[in-house]
Amino acid sequence: MFTIIRSGMLTTIQDLGRHGYQQYGVSVSGAMDTFAHRIANLLVGNDEQQATLEMTLIGPAILFEDDTFISICGADLSPTIDNEPLPLWRPIFVRKGSKLSFGFCKNGCRAYLAIAGGIRVANVMGSRSTFLKARIGGVQGRAVQSGDQLSSYSPSPYITKLIERFTCMTTKNHLPVKWHISYECIPHFNKKHTVFIMKGKHFSQFTRDSQEHFFTKPFTISMNSDRMGYRLKGTPLSLVGPKEYLSEPVTFGSIQVPTNGRPILLMADHPTTGGYPRIGEVASVDLPLIAQLKPGDVLSFQEISVQQAQRLLLEREAMIGVLKQGIKLALKGAGNT
Repeated sequence: MFTIIRSGMLTTIQDLGRHGYQQYGVSVSGAMDTFAHRIANLLVGNDEQQATLEMTLIGPAILFEDDTFISICGADLSPTIDNEPLPLWRPIFVRKGSKLSFGFCKNGCRAYLAIAGGIRVANVMGSRSTFLKARIGGVQGRAVQSGDQLSSYSPSPYITKLIERFTCMTTKNHLPVKWHISYECIPHFNKKHTVFIMKGKHFSQFTRDSQEHFFTKPFTISMNSDRMGYRLKGTPLSLVGPKEYLSEPVTFGSIQVPTNGRPILLMADHPTTGGYPRIGEVASVDLPLIAQLKPGDVLSFQEISVQQAQRLLLEREAMIGVLKQGIKLALKGAGNT
């Protein structure tokens, strides 16, 4: 059991999404940075699909009422327990009565808190993710609030033994394990990024200047951005001529261009269809990176082929597979504090 003392700017419960219902107009939703979400779960012995807390820019304060293991991955929101700084990307033993707090955002935008066993909330249409627009999933379809009391499922057997061992071996209110995710595997978040994309279905219908600007001029993420989509500021893009477009399916990473010429990059809570021309599609491997950009950050686009995008994604999945095996072995043998 744990209690939300302070909710933060936007803290929601997310998993890997609500798949299979887009034909009915229900967005997939899920974690914006699926890489950080998956690794956070693996570090506490959870299945990757288990629900975590997604915390945006200003994190919450949480009181733990049981001994457990946690991990925090993604953005650095200056986490502390009882005013002692916590490391990211590793398992941390937390004793009951401890208070986890988050301060200012050092880099990135979204951090993920995984708790051993996974957060226990109702499964709605195959997912525990909060879809804020439809008010389904998570805690009554809303962001978590001060005073919410949440619980977790039973940890895996070897994590349960690890909790018992740490409870006996230390009197501290928290204790990180000594090992962590390799630095080479941890993404680094800057204020400027180049993102791999593929040309969209309607790319050829933009003027030659707009096509060139799209790949050579930077875009800035506007304040009018959220989990549904990022509105991008930069050189306006124009079509060769006026044309009516039928609504078609869109996805996480589709880049639409409305009549004002300012691109909209669709994110996890995107609508299921869109009627604006699509100039590009972000490579799946770069979606976690985009999830960590915030208003004022700058991104540029670099074209790659579908085959290159698939290869990069396969390489990412292979790396996660290696991490998964390494973490599992480390947790099972964890007397290494």
